[in-house]
Amino acid sequence: MSIRYSQDFKDSLVKLHQEGRSLKSLAEEFGPSKDSIAIWVKQATPIMIKGQSKTFKDVKHLENREEVYLKA
Repeated sequence: MSIRYSQDFKDSLVKLHQEGRSLKSLAEEFGPSKDSIAIWVKQATPIMIKGQSKTFKDVKHLENREEVYLKA
């Protein structure tokens, strides 16, 4: 059984990691695996696309919108 964490919880762990906490310490204190937290950090890390800062989640959202648009 997988555990679902709220977006607020994920965001708070990402922020703590960005402030210097290690993945290991966050995993030990809060419960999710280091790998899960690493994925959340990666998803929240901005990347530059055509001069605009986007996160992985932004890109996925845009891809999903495009798929829906193309199917219509």
